[in-house]
This record gives sequence, structure tokens and C-alpha cells, in this order.
Amino acid sequence: MPRSQLRAWFLVHKWTSLVCTAFLLLLCLTGLPLVFHEEIDHWIEGEAPLPPVPAETPSRSLDDAVAAALAAYPGERPLYLSFDVDRPVVNVTTGPRARSAAEEMHITAIDRRTAGIVGRLDEEGGVMHVILRLHVDLFAGLPGELFLGFMGLLFFVSLVSGVVVYAPFMRRLRFGTLRLSRSRRLAWLDLHNLLGITTLVWLAVVGLTGVINTLSSPLVAIWRADQLAEMTAPYERLPVPERFAPLQAAVDTAMAAAPGMRPQFVAFPGVRFSSNHHYAVWLRGATPATEQLLTPALIDAETGRLTEMRTMPWYMLVLRLSQPLHFGDYGGLPLKLLWALLDVIAIAVLGSGLYLWIARHREPLERRLDALDRDRVAAGRLPEAAE
Repeated sequence: MPRSQLRAWFLVHKWTSLVCTAFLLLLCLTGLPLVFHEEIDHWIEGEAPLPPVPAETPSRSLDDAVAAALAAYPGERPLYLSFDVDRPVVNVTTGPRARSAAEEMHITAIDRRTAGIVGRLDEEGGVMHVILRLHVDLFAGLPGELFLGFMGLLFFVSLVSGVVVYAPFMRRLRFGTLRLSRSRRLAWLDLHNLLGITTLVWLAVVGLTGVINTLSSPLVAIWRADQLAEMTAPYERLPVPERFAPLQAAVDTAMAAAPGMRPQFVAFPGVRFSSNHHYAVWLRGATPATEQLLTPALIDAETGRLTEMRTMPWYMLVLRLSQPLHFGDYGGLPLKLLWALLDVIAIAVLGSGLYLWIARHREPLERRLDALDRDRVAAGRLPEAAE
């Protein structure tokens, strides 16, 4: 590679790394406990035990669960209902209006067998909530998400430029060489390069999936303006119904239209993931390979009839698939432990890069490029007159 190109790549790597390192360190430090958020939440808060009932006890209607949540918060209306994967529990979200702010919402866990309240999930205090908000948006909402997405993009550019810059220099050494007997900075440089190249693919995947996750709100807005608007065009001017058709019947209708799929959550009329006139029953695949693929079924909230069902567009599928890849929560505890180990290595890569800049070599880049050219000439890979 010509010296001028190598110099340009060096500057790209240097400045993209310097700009994003502090924020990437924050994301790695906050991401480490988030990998185990389910285990930590269970350890801190525990899980309310369900009352014993006879084994053959049938599930109560979903409408009974919604009624129990509304009785706990009079004057509110249902917004969402989600299904617990591991227990016969549904989580009902209520609020004073269809577009309630997050701080106005209440989430109530309802036992499907008894329609009794077994917990309240809307308390947003605690250290895990602070860690999550720091990791997602720096407590700055959508601007914070997009800013962190830009930092993730710079991180990916720094990875690519790092490979380009250090490949010529590292040809002089065997892979994995750590020159511990030389200067401390040189030892850290070798460690930085070794850890970076061995975890390159993981760092790139986690970085890019993080960038995609920060685009969640814009992608949902695009889906609403495109796909959802097209699906609900005949109902565009109709108001939110005063009375809703039975929720249980709506969910049963959606499941009958998609055999082999299971409901993940229901969005009530007027909320972000539905229209003003529909239940949106979001169905997921029943196998580990398909459980991240969602299909919304729109049920007329007045009549209970299925009006439209279609798979999500490609950009929403990419978003759905990027979320488990980012946190490593699709393979149980062993994969979480691997993700945590790689996260610690990423912290070491970022920390060592920051140290190398603080204790940067006083030798100019031009002198190091001269040394590289001499090595190439000696190896017969570069003419004497090359620049």
C-alpha cells in the first residue's frame, strides 16, 4: 500500500477511535450487567410465586385479565398485553390515554388461571434501570439513541481502519507475539493488536447490531407510515371505538389464521403498534429459529374480524434479529457467559487503545513508515525508489 494511503488510514483509525472510545467504554461497562439482566432482576426483586391451583384448572379469559388490571387503576384504558414465556401470566399495560407517556403507564402481572394480580412491573427505580437508560440513550431519549448509534458507527470504522493500518506492521512478527521484554508501551501495543484481531468479528457484530438497535424508533415510524398505513387505509378516518370486541376472541382469530404461531403481545387501538380501529395481535414463531420473526394480525376492534395480516418488511426483521445478537440472550446462560467474557476483552481493547494514545510514542509517523519501507525492501517486496 502506498505511504500516502497508509498515512490516511492511520489518521482515520486514530481519530475515529479517540472520538468514540469513552462512549464505547461506557457501553461495554453498562452492557456487562445487562447481559445478565434477567438473573440480576430475579436476584434483586425475586419473582412472586403463583398460588397453587388444581392442575386441570383452565385459563381465564384474557378479558378477565384486562378487567383485573383496570380495576387496579380506575379511569385508565388498556394499551398493551404481553404474554410471559415461562409462566401462565400476562402483563397488562394501562394508561390514562392511548398515547400515554411512559411515566404515566402502569404494568400489572395477572395470573391467567385466576385473573388475580401477582405483581406490578412499572416501578422504574433501581440500579438496573439507571444502567439500562445509560446504555440505551444516556437519559436523552431519541437524540441520545442516535448519538450512541453514531458512536457505534465510528467504532466500526475504527475496527476496519485498525486492520488496514496494523496489518503491514504486524507482518514482521509472528501472530500472537507479545514483546514483554521491550518497553511497556510496546507490550501494550502488541496486546491491543492481539485482542483486537482475535475478537474482530464479535466486536463488529455487536457494534453494528448496536447501531441498528438505536434506529428502532425511526424504523417503527417508517413501518407505521408505510406498511401499517397501507393495511389500515380503509379505516383511516374512523375514530377509536367506544367499546371493544372481546380480546380473547380477537387473539383466537389471529391464532387460527396463523397455525403454529404464538401470540407475543397485543397492541390495543390507538397505540403506537396498532391503528385507531384495530387490535394488533403480534404473533411469533414457535421454534427457536423463528421466535424472533413477528407477524402482526389486525383485528377489527368493533367486529372482531381479521382484516389484514402480513409479514414484517426486511428492515423490521433486521431490527428484530439484531436485538438478541447484541445482548447474546438467545442461547441461554452459556452464551451469556461467552458474551460477558468477550465484553471484558472489548473493555481491554478500548482501555489499552486509550492508554496507547495517552502514552503515545514520540517518534513521528514518518519515521515508523521509513522503517516499514526498509523492511519491505529487505524482503524484496518494494523497489528501492518506492515512496
